[in-house]
Amino acid sequence: MNTPAAQMPEIDAARQRVLATIHAHRGLFLLQGILMSILGMAAVALPNLASIGVTLLVGWLFIAGGFVRATMTFRKHLMPGRTWSVISSVIAVAVGALLIARPLQGVRSLTLLMAVLFLVEGIAAVFVALEFRRFLRSWVWTLASGLINLLLAFLIWSGWPNTATWVVGLYVGINMMFIGVALIASASAAHGLEK
Repeated sequence: MNTPAAQMPEIDAARQRVLATIHAHRGLFLLQGILMSILGMAAVALPNLASIGVTLLVGWLFIAGGFVRATMTFRKHLMPGRTWSVISSVIAVAVGALLIARPLQGVRSLTLLMAVLFLVEGIAAVFVALEFRRFLRSWVWTLASGLINLLLAFLIWSGWPNTATWVVGLYVGINMMFIGVALIASASAAHGLEK
């Protein structure tokens, strides 16, 4: 049985391998981070266009997923629930085709789903924070996260349907910028690492 002290050399070796990989590919991290940051800034600057782009991407993913699922279903002749799997595949392809054919309506649907997601996550985070307050001092951060999610849900819903055209693109852009900054920071930190 491995004790925590016995696992330390394994953890150190794994850490060294990760650091060596990051150091060896720091240029790729930097390039990817710069591209993600630029694309994120473009999405924030043009959220309407980014929202439509995200909707079209989701549509194509539904279509591809539906075809892959249908192909796998037809290859497994004796699979239970085969009929339901085929129906599910057809629905996925149909939803994808609708998103591509009518991207503005798709943007509205995705925006409503985001509002519902923020609402549910916000409520859950508030209740989790209230449970954690007896055990953790950092429960306030979870509470703040929940309240921010509730605020975002309220802002999306209160501005409906005007928020539908830009909110998806804005949030995706902000996310891409944060990912880009994290990659650039990783590349910068890796620059100082010894091989």
